[in-house]
Amino acid sequence: MAELKNRSAYFEYAIEEKFIAGMVLTGTEIKSIRANRVSFNDSFCYFSKGELFVKSLHIAEYSHGTSANHDPLRERKLLLTKRELKKLENKIKERGYTIIPLRMFLSDKGLAKLEIGLGKGKKLYDKRESIKQRESDRDLRRMIK
Repeated sequence: MAELKNRSAYFEYAIEEKFIAGMVLTGTEIKSIRANRVSFNDSFCYFSKGELFVKSLHIAEYSHGTSANHDPLRERKLLLTKRELKKLENKIKERGYTIIPLRMFLSDKGLAKLEIGLGKGKKLYDKRESIKQRESDRDLRRMIK
């Protein structure tokens, strides 16, 4: 499995810090992840009773699953150290910060990991700057070839 990236996250948010989190999954969810059947559309992380959860992360139902198949949009608990959780929770209390899933990948042991980023929403002019930068990089690569 190649890593799955949330491409819109870098466009919508200025990412300041990144963390790698484990996920609590069911058996059919990990099979769907291995088949690259994940969508990051509008997904975000939030705190509930001191624990971090990811919401709106769509993991498609496993095609060979039985009636015990998982709910594609269920909230999934993220696993981080206490120190990381406390740091994130304090930052979230500040105005403008949010936690966004950036990419999903499988570790060497075969465990699904989610890279999350602490980011601030970009303003419209920041997004225009990102577009200009991307276009100039693309033009430079064309000139080199």
